[in-house]
Amino acid sequence: MTHALPLCVIGAGSIGMRHVEVAQASPLIALTAIVEADAARRAELRAQGLPVVAHSDDIPKTTKAAVIATPTGAHHQTAVEVIAQGLAVIVEKPLAATVAEGRAVIAAAQRAGVPLVTGHHRRCHPFAIKARELLSDLGDLVGVQGLWSLRKHDRYFDPLWRRSAGAGPLMTNLSHEMDLLRFLIGDVAEVTALTSSARRGLEVEDTAALALRFDNGALGSFLISDAGASPWSFEAGSFENPAIAGTGQDYLRIIGTKGALEFPSLRLWLADYAGEVEWSKGLSPNTGAPFARIDPILAQMERFAQVVAGAKDDVLCSGADGLAAMEATLAAALSAKRAAPVARGGVPPDFRGI
Repeated sequence: MTHALPLCVIGAGSIGMRHVEVAQASPLIALTAIVEADAARRAELRAQGLPVVAHSDDIPKTTKAAVIATPTGAHHQTAVEVIAQGLAVIVEKPLAATVAEGRAVIAAAQRAGVPLVTGHHRRCHPFAIKARELLSDLGDLVGVQGLWSLRKHDRYFDPLWRRSAGAGPLMTNLSHEMDLLRFLIGDVAEVTALTSSARRGLEVEDTAALALRFDNGALGSFLISDAGASPWSFEAGSFENPAIAGTGQDYLRIIGTKGALEFPSLRLWLADYAGEVEWSKGLSPNTGAPFARIDPILAQMERFAQVVAGAKDDVLCSGADGLAAMEATLAAALSAKRAAPVARGGVPPDFRGI
C-alpha cells in the first residue's frame, strides 16, 4: 500500500474520538473529516484544529472510507447513506439495531461493491489470532466456559436510560463475547438465557447466564454480570482498556478431546505421552511467550486500509460476521424474555432486545 487511505469518522463521541486518535496516529490513514451533527461539539472540534463537517453530504469528495461511530440506532441509516456515496465502511459494533437493519446494510454494501467491516476489534489482538490457531491442537472441540463479571460503579446508573430494559450487560456487553466465541469456536446454533436483576433491583438485568450450542456440536456456558466484582473479564485479562483494572486472569476455558486452552493467557494443556488421552494420565501445561500489547483499534483500522487497497483478510469481522454476532446476542435477550431456547433464525427481524 503506497498511499494513505482518505477516511472520515462519523460521530464525535468517545468511541468516535478513539478512531480519530488512531487515524491521526497511523501512516496508512489520512483523516479527511469528522462528521458531527451537534453545532456546539463541532465548534469544540474546530477549535482543536480538527476538520469537521455537519453532515455526511459534506464529506470531502476525496474520501474513500468511513468509520461509523454514532449511537446504534443510527448505524443503519448512516451506513446506507455513506455506502451510497461509494465509501468503504467500518460500522462500530453492533452492526445495527435489528436483524432487518443489519441485512439492509450488508445488501447495500454488496450492491455498491465496497468493503464492509463490523468493529469487533478484539479479533485483532495477536493472542486472539494465535488462540484460533492453537485450537487445532485440542482435537474435536467439546465445550467452552466463559465468565465476564465487572462491577460497574453506582454513578454509571445515574442516567435513566441505563436503568431501563435494553441497557444491561446482554445488549451492552454480550455482543463482544458472541463475536469472539464465533471467531474461536464457530457459529452459534442455539442460545438459552436466564437473567436476574436481584442485586440492583432495577428494570434492567444485572446478571445473565447463558447456555450455547454451536454448529460443530460443542456446547458452552457463559455468565455475564455488571453487578458482581471479580478479576475475570476480557478487559481485565488482556489489559486492553486503561479505564478497567487489569488482572491478567483468564476468563475463557476451551476444551477438546485432546486438551484444553485458557484464554487470553494461552496456557495450553496437552498430553506429554503417546496413546489415548485419558484421565488417569492427565495433561501438562505449556505457556508460550507473551505477546506485546497493541492498540487493537489501530490494528483493525490498518487491516481495513489494506482490505480497501485490495488485500484479503480473514481476521476482520465482516458485515455477515457482525450480523451473526448481533443475532446471537438478540437471541439471548429473546430467550430470557420467552423463557425458552432460541435457535439461529428465530429472532424476529424487528426485535431490538426489549
